[in-house]
Amino acid sequence: MKKWIYVFMFLAIAALGFNTFQIEWSAPLEGKSLVACIGVLASACALLLLVLLSQSLKVAQKLKRK
Repeated sequence: MKKWIYVFMFLAIAALGFNTFQIEWSAPLEGKSLVACIGVLASACALLLLVLLSQSLKVAQKLKRK
């Protein structure tokens, strides 16, 4: 499961980077830039959730050892 989490983290970072470059900074909340902004927020949320999952698995593993 650990490997899958890292794969999904990489995909979230790649989507975050791609969508960041799609934003037109002169008008970030219009047209395709709005979609890119939503993509950036969604990718950031996914990355945050994957980091939290990774950390919770580490904590659960340490508690299981005791």
